[in-house]
Amino acid sequence: MAVLRHPVFIVIVSVFLLLSLIGWYLDKEPDFMSLNDSVNTEKPIVGVATTSMLIQTVEALLNKRGGYMSNDVTPPTILMDNIPNWEFGVLQQVRDLAKTLRNDYSRSQTQSIPDPDLEVAEPNFNVDSDSWMFPSAEGEYQKGADSVKKYLARLQDTSRKNAQFYARADNLNEWLSLVEKRLGALSLRLSQARPQIRVNTDLAGDANAQQSTEVSSEIVAETSWFDIDDNFYEARGTAWALIHFLRAAEIDFKPVLEDKNAIPTLRQIIRELESTQQDVDSPMILNGSGMGMFANHSLVMSSYISRANSGISQLRDLLADG
Repeated sequence: MAVLRHPVFIVIVSVFLLLSLIGWYLDKEPDFMSLNDSVNTEKPIVGVATTSMLIQTVEALLNKRGGYMSNDVTPPTILMDNIPNWEFGVLQQVRDLAKTLRNDYSRSQTQSIPDPDLEVAEPNFNVDSDSWMFPSAEGEYQKGADSVKKYLARLQDTSRKNAQFYARADNLNEWLSLVEKRLGALSLRLSQARPQIRVNTDLAGDANAQQSTEVSSEIVAETSWFDIDDNFYEARGTAWALIHFLRAAEIDFKPVLEDKNAIPTLRQIIRELESTQQDVDSPMILNGSGMGMFANHSLVMSSYISRANSGISQLRDLLADG
């Protein structure tokens, strides 16, 4: 009992409790965002909604409660992994949209000149998310957002013709192809929270297809116990960012989507992704068996992500259909 009253022990316990409280306070994802008031959704300038939402998403990533945490080197944030994995999911979508904005949305054809501000922005977003200094990740991401703001300012100035956003079906399809791959990979990782034996379908559909090294016809797939919650929160971050980007796409690509009668499909995708943002009532991500007494949060998340991914595939088919 004397140990419990020792000053050193009391200090250690007090520090632990303080850090735990700070960690609990910081462990909160941002709320949903709406477009800035400066964006006129009644008579929108093509591309402003998507570009503005990209900027807002980056700034939410950097300025949310606790700031950007993935590269923190001090407690308690260095001991937290839920929000950093959420941040990585958001960051992946920021990178994909920035890539599409630079390579497709802002260019009329493959031999056109890339926008100078977007050429600066995309590499900034691709700095290692764990980089602490020389350079710091958040510093580079802010520089990327600032460069996109310069592009946005030129886009909104109708007297200037040196910034364009081409809202075409093929351009939207290019971005959606990246989204489809991200969601497909996430869904697979989430579904492997329970061990399973998968048939190897890597070469299915092409009788002459080959691969570099021979592998078994059956694959044992299982996600490490340490990665289960990481995948879950990465999926939540991915879905959170996509909800905003798809809402913006509905504004910028409205004529294209109406022409393909694709708006209902887009809205159903958003609805599936919104389901991934439900509050988690459990203090930890459970990994119960699929039909057992306890929940398996990864399989539930995988279900929503898979349905959204199926909707993306359908939307891409509609956009490709002449």
